[in-house]
Amino acid sequence: MSKINQEHFLNDIVNYRDIFGAFDEGVIITDKNGRIMFYNKTQLQIDSVKAPPIGELVTSFYQLTRDTSLIMRCLSTQEPILNKHLLYKTRLGRTTNSICSVFPLFNEEGLVGSVCFVRDYNLLETTITSVCSRGEEALTAKSVDGLLTFSDIIGTSTAILEAVKTAKMAALTPSPVMMVGETGAGKEIFAQAMHQFGPRKDAANVTINCAAIPENLLEGILFGTVKGAFTGAIDKQGLFEKADGGTLFLDEINSMPLGLQAKLLRVIQEKKFRRVGSLDERAIDVKILSSVNEDPHAAIDEGRLRVDLFYRLGVVLLHLPSLRERREDIPLLATAFIEKFNKTLGRNVEGVSKGVEERFSRHEWPGNVRELQHIIEGAMNVVGNRRLIDLKDLPPHMIRDTAPRRTAFNAAAGFSIEGNLREGQSDIELAAITTAMERSGGNISRAAADLGLSRQLLHYKIKKYGLKRESFKKQA
Repeated sequence: MSKINQEHFLNDIVNYRDIFGAFDEGVIITDKNGRIMFYNKTQLQIDSVKAPPIGELVTSFYQLTRDTSLIMRCLSTQEPILNKHLLYKTRLGRTTNSICSVFPLFNEEGLVGSVCFVRDYNLLETTITSVCSRGEEALTAKSVDGLLTFSDIIGTSTAILEAVKTAKMAALTPSPVMMVGETGAGKEIFAQAMHQFGPRKDAANVTINCAAIPENLLEGILFGTVKGAFTGAIDKQGLFEKADGGTLFLDEINSMPLGLQAKLLRVIQEKKFRRVGSLDERAIDVKILSSVNEDPHAAIDEGRLRVDLFYRLGVVLLHLPSLRERREDIPLLATAFIEKFNKTLGRNVEGVSKGVEERFSRHEWPGNVRELQHIIEGAMNVVGNRRLIDLKDLPPHMIRDTAPRRTAFNAAAGFSIEGNLREGQSDIELAAITTAMERSGGNISRAAADLGLSRQLLHYKIKKYGLKRESFKKQA
C-alpha cells in the first residue's frame, strides 16, 4: 500500500471511529498485511488489555498462525468469513471463546485491509441481535457454533439430573418440548443443549423471545414478509425459514398474542406456513422448543395461553427446577461463577465466607441461577485483593436478610410473632395472600391487583408457600 493510500485508509478509520467505538461487539481493523490499525474499547475488554495493540500484526499479538487466524485467512482469500467459531489466546495468555465475522476492505485499487467483529461468549449471550432502523425487530438468532451443551449445566442434585435426563431423551426425537421454569432457571441453556445433543445439531438454531417483540411485528418476524404486504414491507425470510431443518426456540410463549397463537398452531399441525402478504404455502421441517415462566395451566385459565397450543407444544413437558429446589447445587454454581469472573475481572478469589454460605443457603432466590451469577459478579467487583467474598460484598437486599431475631407485632392482624423478623414477615405475607385468593375465588389477576403485585410474582409466592389455586376456587 502506497503512503498516500495508507493515509486515506487511516483517515477513513478515523471518520468511523465513533461508530465502531460504540459497538457492543469487539472491532478490529487491519491493513492488508494483517497489521492492527483500529481496536475498539469492547475488544479491549474481551482481550483484557489496557492499551490497543496498534501497529502489531495479528499473528504477533494473538497466538495464531496465518492458517488459524480468521483475519489472515480473509485477507488471503479476499472473501468474507461469517459467524465462525474461534477459540484463541492473546500473547498474554488470555483465552477467549468467540464468534467472529471478518470482511475484506477494498478501494478502487484493490484490497486495503479487513474489519473483524468479535463476540465473546464469556461476557455476552450467544446471540446475534438484529434491530431495524425503524425499531421493527428485537430477536435473537443463534449460530450453531458456540452453543452450550449438557456438560455446561452445573449441578449434582436429583432435580437437575432428572431434568437433564428427560431433556436428553426429548432431544433425540422430532417432538416439541415445552420447558416450564422460573426466570433465570436456565431455560435457554437447556434449549441450546438439546439442539446440540440432537440429530439437528449441524443445522440452524434460532431463538426468539416472544415477550420482547411488539405484537404488530411478531407475525412478520416469525413467518417473513413479501414486498407490498404493508407499508415498507420487503421480501424477507422469517425465523421459521431460517430454522428450516433445525431448531426454533420460542421463549416465553405465554406472552404471545392469542391471535398469533392460533396461526402458530396451524403451522405446527400442517408443517406449512405463509409469509405475511403471500398466498403461497411453504413446507417447513423444524423441531420446536418453547418455554413458559409460570404454571401453564394458570396461563390457560387466565386466557393467556391457548389450551390446544399447549397440548401441541407440550408433547414433552420439561420442568426446570428453581434454585430453591436444588439448594445443594449452590456451592458448585458459586465456585463455577467465581472461576469465570476470576478470569474476566482479573481476580484471585478462592471462595465465599461461612457467613455468605449460610446467607446463600437461606435466600429464596427469586431470580434463580441468573441471580446467583449476578450477585457473584457484583461481589467480585468490590472484593479487591481479598481471597473470600464476605457478607459486606453482597448487595443490600442480601445483607438485610440477615436480620437478628426479634419480636414483631402486626396490629392489623392482631397477633405477635416471636422469632426471626423475616419468618414473621412470611407469616403475614402468607395470611395476606390467602385472604386475597379467598376473596377472588382463586382468580390470580384479581388477587394480584388487590395485593399490588404482578401476576408472575403472585404465581411465584403461591408456589413458594405450597398453595393450590383449586382450593380457593371451591370456596368461591
